[in-house]
Amino acid sequence: MKILITGGSGFIGSHLCHNFIKQGHKVICLDNFASGDISNIRSLVANNNFKFFQANICDSEIKHFFTNVDVVIHLAAQIHVDKSEIEPDTTYQTNVMGTLNILKLCRQYDVKKMIYASTSEVYGTAQKNPMDESHPLDAPHPYGASKIGADRMCYSYAKTFGMDIVIVRSFNLYGPKQKASGYGGVISLFTNKCLKGLPPLIYGSGEQRRDYLYVNDIVTAYDILANSKKKFCGDCFNFGTGKSISINELANKIIGLFGVNLKPKHIEARPGEVNELICDYSKAREVLGWEPEYSFDRGLSEFVDWYKNYQHEQWSKGG
Repeated sequence: MKILITGGSGFIGSHLCHNFIKQGHKVICLDNFASGDISNIRSLVANNNFKFFQANICDSEIKHFFTNVDVVIHLAAQIHVDKSEIEPDTTYQTNVMGTLNILKLCRQYDVKKMIYASTSEVYGTAQKNPMDESHPLDAPHPYGASKIGADRMCYSYAKTFGMDIVIVRSFNLYGPKQKASGYGGVISLFTNKCLKGLPPLIYGSGEQRRDYLYVNDIVTAYDILANSKKKFCGDCFNFGTGKSISINELANKIIGLFGVNLKPKHIEARPGEVNELICDYSKAREVLGWEPEYSFDRGLSEFVDWYKNYQHEQWSKGG
C-alpha cells in the first residue's frame, strides 16, 4: 500500500511510519514540526519506500502528495489543552479547518481509506463508566471542542459522500518518543522530573483518573484498521484498557521505579480539566478483534527504562 501520514514525525506518527515501512509499504510523511521531531524518523530517510516533506495540513498545495494514495492516517493537530485556551483561533484553524482540507483532498484524489485520530477528550468528564462510543461529546475546553468539530466533520464526509473513513478515539497514550511537555504527556513529565531528582507536579487533588494505553497497542490498532478489508462509513472506535489510575497513584509508581525519596508537589488545578476517563473498548474487540496486550505496569516499566537510556544517550552526545 501507499500510506500518507500527517503528523508523521510526532509521537504516534513516527511509530506508525516505522511500523508500515517494516511491513514493506510505501509511506509519505507530512509534518510542520509544530510538535514533531525529525530525530524520530531520521533512520527512515535512507529507505526508498519512505518520503518526508515539511508541510502544513491547512495548505492546499499539499494536494500533489495525495496522488495514488491508498490510506491517509491523519494525526496532525494542535494537541495541547493549555495552548488551546491561550490560542483558540490557532487550535480551531489547525484541528478543524486542517482536517477539512485533508477530507477534501481525500475525496478529490479518491483515497481508498482515511483514518482520523480523534481523542477521548471529546467526551469530557465521564457521565457513565466505562465510556463507550455513544457517550455524549461534552469536552469542556477549546482543544476538545476542536476535536469534536473535526471528528464530526469526518463523520459527515463519510455519510454524505460515501467515503471510507474511520475515527479513532484513543485514551491517554504513552510510550517512547513522547515529549516531556504539554498536557497529554504526564507520564513523560513525571519521569523527566524523577530522573532529575525533582518532585512530580500534580495539578489539583491528583484524584483525576485516566485510562493509559501503551503506544505499541495503539500502533496495533492503526495497523488493523489500515489493513482491514472492511469499509468503515464514519465508524468510530475507542481504544484503551478499560482500567484507570489516579494521577497520585501514577506519580508514586514512577517514583517507585526510580527508587528515589520524593513526594509529589500539588499546585493549583487547571481550568476545565476532565476528572475521569475510562474506556469501553468492546466495539473494537468485537468488530476488529483488538485487545490491549500491555498492562499498565509493564508499559510503564518499559517506558521508564527507555527514557533513562534515551537521556543517557543525549547526555553522552552533549545534547
